[in-house]
Amino acid sequence: MQQLTSILPFLLMFVVIYFFMIRPQQAKAKKEKEFETTLKVGDKIVTKSGLHGKISELAETTVVIETMSGKLKMERSAISLEMSATINKK
Repeated sequence: MQQLTSILPFLLMFVVIYFFMIRPQQAKAKKEKEFETTLKVGDKIVTKSGLHGKISELAETTVVIETMSGKLKMERSAISLEMSATINKK
């Protein structure tokens, strides 16, 4: 019984960490992955570094975006879900 009471605080800490840190991170990663797969030509996007543009070409892992200064090729993972959603609400 004494062993259980000494292990219980560690178990409780792990459960709290899982539900407040690990699980939300996994959900966010899943949502970003879904966003990357649903991108299509013509979508207005914002990259994580702040570049604004419109998708002109899609490949399996990369996109070509058209900006005011020309075309740029970058990874799909460089596109920000939150910032792109904000710009598309306008």
